[in-house]
This record gives sequence, structure tokens and C-alpha cells, in this order.
Amino acid sequence: MRRLFVLLPFSMIAGLICYATMPAEPSAYLLAGVAIALAVLMVVSRVRLALNGLRSVVQISAFWLGFCLLPLHGLAFGTPMLAYPAYGTYEAQVDEVLSADENRIRIIASQLVPIEDARPVPIRRARIVLPGELKLAPGDSFRAALRLAPIPGPVLPGAHDGQFHSYFVGVGAYGSSIGTLEVLAAGDIWSLARQVQGLRTVIGNRIDTVLDGATAAIGKAMVVGDQSDITDETRDVMAASGLAHIYSISGLHLSIVAGGIYWLLRLALASIPALVAWPIKQISASVGIVAAFLYLFLAGGMDNVPAFRSTLMLALIFGAVLAGRQALTMRNVAIAAIIIILIDPASIFRPSFQLSFAAVVGLIGIYELPRLHGKPSTGRLARIGGVVAATAWTSLVAGLATLLFSAYHFQQTAPLGVIGNVLALPFVSLVIMPFGVVSVLAMPLGIDGLFLAIMGWGIDRMIDVAELVAAWSQGWTGNPLLAGWTLGVGLIALAWFAFLETRWRLLGPALALPVILAIGFEPRPDILIADTTQAVAIRNGEAMALVTGRTGSFAVDVWSDHYQAEITAPHPAANCDGLGCILTNPAYSVAVIRNAAAFAEDCGRHDLLIARIYPPQFCYATGQVIGPRNLLEGGVHWLVWNEATGRFDIRPAIENLNRPWRIAPR
Repeated sequence: MRRLFVLLPFSMIAGLICYATMPAEPSAYLLAGVAIALAVLMVVSRVRLALNGLRSVVQISAFWLGFCLLPLHGLAFGTPMLAYPAYGTYEAQVDEVLSADENRIRIIASQLVPIEDARPVPIRRARIVLPGELKLAPGDSFRAALRLAPIPGPVLPGAHDGQFHSYFVGVGAYGSSIGTLEVLAAGDIWSLARQVQGLRTVIGNRIDTVLDGATAAIGKAMVVGDQSDITDETRDVMAASGLAHIYSISGLHLSIVAGGIYWLLRLALASIPALVAWPIKQISASVGIVAAFLYLFLAGGMDNVPAFRSTLMLALIFGAVLAGRQALTMRNVAIAAIIIILIDPASIFRPSFQLSFAAVVGLIGIYELPRLHGKPSTGRLARIGGVVAATAWTSLVAGLATLLFSAYHFQQTAPLGVIGNVLALPFVSLVIMPFGVVSVLAMPLGIDGLFLAIMGWGIDRMIDVAELVAAWSQGWTGNPLLAGWTLGVGLIALAWFAFLETRWRLLGPALALPVILAIGFEPRPDILIADTTQAVAIRNGEAMALVTGRTGSFAVDVWSDHYQAEITAPHPAANCDGLGCILTNPAYSVAVIRNAAAFAEDCGRHDLLIARIYPPQFCYATGQVIGPRNLLEGGVHWLVWNEATGRFDIRPAIENLNRPWRIAPR
């Protein structure tokens, strides 16, 4: 019964997935009715059913709790979604400052009140970009001329769904300034959010003053959790070398900070003979917990899922130290996961949760396995070798545990990530993080410059390692395109691995691997059609090229990144005139209509007709058509030519509009 506890978060995750993939919103009466029935069954099972029956009811209840969490979370924090753009002057209040520099400030604003002739908007909050000269903090109110736009849908089927995630944090639109700006009133100066944001801004500005370029950007990411200045080039290099996790505050950073403070304080107290009778271990653990939560606040609070998950894990570990119990257990992992799921259920669909959860489950699971214990190493070189081996082993285990999830979300692997981590982690653990902590503590005294410079030197050496390993990895990183159901297989394998305690736990991942390798890959598309721009990309050999539209648009850039192949323009096989474009190859022909006069000639003559003006009805009876209504409702369209049927297999990015986070066309 105790071991089944570790399956509770997996059951909750399964319920969340079932809710999110339903074709329509479930009835509130159904949610409440099943919950009541399970509560009654739970009471009855404790009295009349065998222990196995009770266990089953508990897991089913966890599943249903997960199923109900998102609608409950939406009821508490969700928002109506803006359906079409709004322009005008609005007064609003700053809820959160996402990032700020001299060029722009990105905020979350609420309480949007229209001024003069501006149209009222029903949304709870909006994500807004304002000029950098406007200094704002949480709680401030301001007036600005804004352009508010609907949240866009996914740019590919199965890609990040901005509408889904925005809905559950109450953000119903995004916008930018188009005119005058004015700060109306300052917020409560003693507000915790304002104080924390002010502290983060001061530290970030100080890092920018001493360091520059990629060094400053990574320094701010590792100290205050602000990744906004990290360039795409730096991200690509860090990802290819397996070091992208280093600039995202998570277990590594919190363990170094909180664990280092715990170890140093315990050493200092133990060196004082007068304190030998004190509970030194418990005092140090308590200070370690406080240090972890202070770092969490500095890193962005609960919105930073990896940092929040890691802080909970450290709190449970230090709590076990206080209670005199074993700290590193799968039960503690389950408790941390359950707390995060209850607080932010939508986070399980984000890469950060999946990667951090899989890594911790993998590491704790390997740690729990029975092993042969030899004599401890006594020589200095042997101890150094042991540290290097432990670093390599930890990196290998975490890399394997997260491989499926990183390959699905980022279409990239880091085959030499173990080497990258072995070479870079000494700089992280011995230079960057320690001197980063000391520099923050020294800032009130104005003597932080030297410490920041040393931290910057460590970051530069880490970047050198990343560039070296990325160069070694060229041509090896691959571009796997995995089907969405492979994440479900990975979840089942991870649950198997977490539940069993013997070496049989390795069987789940071992069986999942050949299934995914055999049938888990998606084909590359033959055609991609943007919904909000004119972009239509069609296969050109192994690459793709634009028949209509332009390079550099958001959708085209994301497509190029996703498939790791630049989409060029124009398509060499396309013939275009004022009425439209025709592309013919040995497998199929496609017509892209620009003018209604082309319908009479092109309808029925091609395998696919793409039009952003409404086609006449007879076109639909003579072939496959993707018209403006399809693009309004389904968003971006992904097509693959099916030789067996002689038709295109079509997948829209948006499967249906019957969910509260979707924006129905008007």
C-alpha cells in the first residue's frame, strides 16, 4: 500500500491528459457526480472490500481528481479569451514584471479599464510589451494606448499551445503600446511581490553593469531566473552540448546554494566546542530550507516550475533530516509532484515539468537500486576520480531519463552531453554558483564587482566548453520527430520505473524504447499552411520552400527551427501569376488561389486547392479544399501525401473549438 503512493501523481497526470484531450467540455454534473460516487465507494471499501479493492479505488480517485483539476483551476483562474483585436487607451494595473531592459519591459497587467472610446475587453489579464523607459513594478497602475490581440494557437500540430497555457493563468490577450504612456500611481511599497521584483531588478542591473553579452545574460538567468536576454545562438550551442539545463534554475542550482549553506553552517557550528551539545544538524537543515525558499523567490517564485519543484524536494529532504528519516526516496518525489500538480495542473503539459520530473524519478530510481559496495576510496586521486565518475553517471542517467521528452519538444538530442557536463559542472559548482551567491550578499556593501567578475570568468569557461562539445556533436544531434502518443508510452514506462524497487524497474523503459523506435516517428510534412499569414510551404526534395508568403515571419521561422531546415523562397517548381500559384510534381498538384477568377479554371483540376477567399461550393465536390473557414477554425494545417489513397492526410493544429481556451471564429 505504501509503495502504491508513488503512483498517485501518475494517476493524476493520466486524468489531466484525458481531460485535455476530450473533444468537448465535460458536464459539471458529471464531474461532481463521479466525485461523490468515488467518495462513497472509498468509505464502503474501507469497511467491506479487500485491501486490493481499496487500492484500486484510491488510484481511480486520484485519476478523477486529476480529471477535475483543470476545470476547477479554470474556474478559479481562467479567463474569457479575446476573440479579435482591440485598439484604444486603457488603464491597468501591473501584476508581474516578466523582464525589463533599456529597450522594453514585458508585464502581466490586470483590471484593464477602457478610456474614452476604447472597446471594453472581457479578459482578466493581458501580456503587454511597453517601452523600456517606463519604469513599472508590481502594483503600479498606468494608462497607455494599446493594441490588444488574440492569443495565437499552436504553429504546428502538437506544438506549444499558447491559448491553453494562457487561459489557465488568466491571460486572455497579448498587446503592445501604440501611443502615449503614463504612470498613474505606485503600488504598495511594502508588497512582497514588489520588494522581490525590485531586488531582482537591482541584481540584474548590477550583473549587466559588470558583465556583458552572453556572460551577463547567462549570469542573470542563473541568479534571478531571467532568461530573456539569452540569444538563440547561445541557446542552440548550450542545447547541442547538453548544457541547456544549467541556465534554467533547478535542482542543480538549489542543491549547490542550499546544500552548500547547510554544509558550511554545519561545519562552522561543529568547529565551536561550546556548541557541541546543540542540535547542529537540525539547525543547519532549517537554515538550508530558508535559503532554498529565498532563492526560489529570487528565481521567480512558483511560476518557475523547475525551481519550485526542486525547492519542494529540498524542503522534503531537509525535513527528513530534521525528522531523522531517509531523505532521498521516491515517496518524496511523489509528494513534490502532487503538490505541484494541485497548485498548477497545467504545468504537466510544459517541457519544464516533464523534464525535471523525469530526471528526478530517474536519478532517485537508480539511487534506490541495490548495488555492490566496495571499500571507500582513500587516495586523493581516487576521490577526484570518484567525483568525476559520479558527475558523469548523474549526467548520463538524467540525460537518458529526459531523452524522450527533450527529443519530442525540442527535436534535438545531445549525444555528447555527458562529456559536456563532466567538463562544465566543475565551473558551475566551484566558481559560478558560489561566487554568484557571494556577489549577491556583497551587493549591499558595494564590493560585489570582483565576485561578479569571477563568476563571469566561470561562465565564459562554461561557454567555451559548450562551444567545444557542440562542435564535436555536429552531425550527431539528429532531428527526431516523435508522435504525441510516445509521451504516453514514456509516462507509463516512468510509472513502472518509479513503482518497482528492484532491477525489474528497468524493464519498463527497456520495452518502451523499441516500441518508440519502431513506430513512434512522424513523417515530415509535404505541405504546411499558415493561418494568419500568406505562408504556404511545400516540399522541395528533402527541404521545403514557400509558394506564397515570405521568409522571416514567425510561423516560417518556427517551422524552420522545428524541422532544422531553412525554408527558402520562392519554390522553384511553382508557377505564379496574378490569380494564384500552381505547383505540380509526379505525386500531386496544388493550386493556391489569390483571385476568385481562378476558381473556374482550377477547381477539380488539382489534388488540393488552397484559398484564403471563400471558394464556390462545387469546388468541395471535386477535390480536397482548404479554405478560410478551415484556417480560422483549425489554425495551421499540416499535410502529408498518402500514396495509397491518392489524397492528402490533413492535420489541423487545433482539433476542435469546444474548449474554454479556444477562440471561436466570428
